[in-house]
Amino acid sequence: MKVNMEQWKSLFGHIALRIEEEKEGLSELDRAVGDGDHGVTMSLGWEAIVEATAAFEGGDCGALCKKIGMTFLNAVGSSVGPLYATAFLRGAAVLQGKEELEEEDIVQFWLAAVKGIQERGKAQIGDKTMMDAWLPAMDALQQARAEGQGLLESLEAAVKAAEEGKRSTALLISRIGRSSRLGERSSGHIDPGAASAHIILSAFTEALTIRK
Repeated sequence: MKVNMEQWKSLFGHIALRIEEEKEGLSELDRAVGDGDHGVTMSLGWEAIVEATAAFEGGDCGALCKKIGMTFLNAVGSSVGPLYATAFLRGAAVLQGKEELEEEDIVQFWLAAVKGIQERGKAQIGDKTMMDAWLPAMDALQQARAEGQGLLESLEAAVKAAEEGKRSTALLISRIGRSSRLGERSSGHIDPGAASAHIILSAFTEALTIRK
């Protein structure tokens, strides 16, 4: 499987569509542990990404990702802005100069992006953050690739791990971020960041499957 610039753009457009569809649900999750604006925040960020990709000219997939990262940062004022901006900038470095992406390019994009989020935010598994979805997903992605699985099969394994990680946050007590102020009261609720991480990866995989 190979992905060209227009196809690469369309994958992010599909993520934006799914985020918009789940906006209210994400905000509802956030109302239990935070300010209640996570869905709106993510929607604003991804809407800006759609506009940026539509206006982007050129064939460098890495340059597009750099543009996306800065666009998201400018559109989103909350703490999630720098995290996903860092993700796209790290992913951009992996794809720099590439006008057509191979399967391994896409794998390395995601690995670099999630590593960027972790290094910027410092969260670990068990802290009740988006990393409870992202880190197991990347472990599953790498494991599937090591076993010789194709890109779609590997991403599907990653999505399943992300979903399991998301669900696990309901049993956790928040140890980082604004929700950590709730202490034990944060238990019993799925982390909204983990939920949106699952949506992002799931939508990306769904879109890639559709174009196949």
